[in-house]
Amino acid sequence: MNEKMQRFLDTCTDSDPFLVVDVDIVERNYLELRRLLPLARVFYATKANPAEEIVERLAGIGSSFDVASPGEIDLCLNSGVTPDRISYGSTIKKKTDIAFAYGKGVRLFAFDSDAELEKLAAAAPGARVFCRVLMECEGAEWPLSRKFGCSPRMAADLLVRARKLGLDPYGISFHVGSQQTDLSQWDSAVAQVAQMFTILHDEDVDLRMINLGGGFPARYRSDVPALEAYAQAITQAMTKHFGNNLPEMIIEPGRGLVGDAGVIQAEVVLISRKDYEDDRRWVYLDIGKFSGLAETMDEAIKYRLLTPRDGGPTGPVSIAGPTCDSADILYEKADYQLPLDLAVGDKVRILSAGAYTTTYSSVGFNGFPPLKSYCI
Repeated sequence: MNEKMQRFLDTCTDSDPFLVVDVDIVERNYLELRRLLPLARVFYATKANPAEEIVERLAGIGSSFDVASPGEIDLCLNSGVTPDRISYGSTIKKKTDIAFAYGKGVRLFAFDSDAELEKLAAAAPGARVFCRVLMECEGAEWPLSRKFGCSPRMAADLLVRARKLGLDPYGISFHVGSQQTDLSQWDSAVAQVAQMFTILHDEDVDLRMINLGGGFPARYRSDVPALEAYAQAITQAMTKHFGNNLPEMIIEPGRGLVGDAGVIQAEVVLISRKDYEDDRRWVYLDIGKFSGLAETMDEAIKYRLLTPRDGGPTGPVSIAGPTCDSADILYEKADYQLPLDLAVGDKVRILSAGAYTTTYSSVGFNGFPPLKSYCI
């Protein structure tokens, strides 16, 4: 948290929890990623934080954008992004939404099934398409399920069929999992994709692009490798399996660009115990799973917390949100320790909260308002 953010937090009189994002940090993160991976095109994962100020800043410095809906397409276009800098990266699209994107000039689409391919052929004739393959996502703190992607064998067949349907089989995509901490995952993924390039070349389908997805981290409680290590792992994997014949590369950072740029300011609503002899306190905040902290589900993402009483004796706590839903517990199993003199009304600052918070906030569960956001 830098001085600019500190000043804003200290002077803001908003009584509801809110997120503040330093857009200058987002820009620096983008430029650093471009420096470390100069051969890769950056398609910002818009869903991570679609604030207009962020999209406009990234658009102005040359970023491309990964989108998943007509709403995100319009957001990007209205922010000055040209259609050739937009990838419709969702593999689950209505035919009408494909037609909408195509009508706006978007020509790059993802798919992972025969049914999706049929829709693309009908609604986006001649478009460039890339097929997403399944990954195990070992080492990711927010792993992805089997909801997205198909087996490599199926992907190869689908890309052959794409050509027969009049589409342009452009490439293959994968995602090794969000907040990935195991750098070897890119090597195994690229190895699989390189084999597919060879198999499809024998079928007279010459792919030109690999979408390496996201996985770049923010700084939560666990240590993560430096960004340089991620870039080195990706570069080594690509040169190891493709040599000097490198295909085009796309990366889709979301968390890695905006996560560390944001801080949430919340407030302690209640501190209680469940038994006279229980030394574990329950600390209830005015923000919870339904107001922006959905990634605490299964205690997957463990945010760093700051309080005004840090530095003194601490004790074990369970941390929960304010709603009347038993699922609204942030941390009960993780070893969180907070100051023993923490009091109701104290402000709690949740660090590296710039990604997947405002977008996960409900519109008003239990009557609590959505998470406010300020870009500075």
